[in-house]
Amino acid sequence: MFLEKIRSGESGVLIYGITPPKAETTAERVAEIAQKTIERLHTLDIDALVVYDVQDESARTTEERPFPFLNALDPLEFASGYLGALNIPKIIYRPAGKFSEEELTAWLEKLHQNNFYPIFVGVPSPDFQVKTSLPEAYKIWSKHRDTSVIGAITIPERHAVLKDEDVRMLDKMSCGVSYFISQCVFNIDYAKQVIEDLTQTCSKQAIKFPTVIFTLTACGSEKTLRFMEWLGIDVPEELKEDLKKSANILEKSVNVCLNIASELTAYCMERAIPFGFNIESVAIRKEEIEASIFMANEIGQMLKEKGIRK
Repeated sequence: MFLEKIRSGESGVLIYGITPPKAETTAERVAEIAQKTIERLHTLDIDALVVYDVQDESARTTEERPFPFLNALDPLEFASGYLGALNIPKIIYRPAGKFSEEELTAWLEKLHQNNFYPIFVGVPSPDFQVKTSLPEAYKIWSKHRDTSVIGAITIPERHAVLKDEDVRMLDKMSCGVSYFISQCVFNIDYAKQVIEDLTQTCSKQAIKFPTVIFTLTACGSEKTLRFMEWLGIDVPEELKEDLKKSANILEKSVNVCLNIASELTAYCMERAIPFGFNIESVAIRKEEIEASIFMANEIGQMLKEKGIRK
């Protein structure tokens, strides 16, 4: 089970990430989307399902958003109300700073009742008026620590600029965080540097290394590529040009993701650190959704062949 794998530091964790339907979607249509999601995922050999909390990050940058922002359904409500037939643990994202301590306490209680697991994320923009700080949110969660685990996000691109992602991760670990899910990885050097620096820091301080789950997502068009960059995902220039020139950008990006998964697997195995992968499916195009299912199956098989996933 996901809980035991994280607590024991077992490698080969495989999860799948989705976004809820848009807020204006009718209840009937939401049920249809949920049913299709259940049908696609029930045969996948995954440890948990991530349901993202979609935030408007337009205030974070002056660049125009390639796709218009549309509010989505609350991820906890969607997971608990529509995905119950999918009998796997659910990981729910929540921007803690948008809610009061009382609201977060009530939310965590409902999460706990459903046997779901939380990940607190930052607010959508630096000037957002924070109601509850991340350390305060972790403290509220701590009453559930005997029967739960809490994760956090890590952003390799931030480390490339500020050189302090390992410190940020250690701060969160001191608050009870035991695993991290990365921002989507296309720059493998950035991901490796975070691992390298965190390994050294943990070794110096005799701290148990957390599980790091690398996010991979297929890219089906140049517009999606621009959106990824708008989100802050670094795509190396040479790779970007290769994707743009490819006769089939989706197929090319899938192969790139599979190669990244293989290389990161070897890198982490050499260092005996716990790791896993999160395969994102945030697109609405059928081809991209099917590509994500293919990637999850391929990466799961690769992990089994290497003897790190049963």
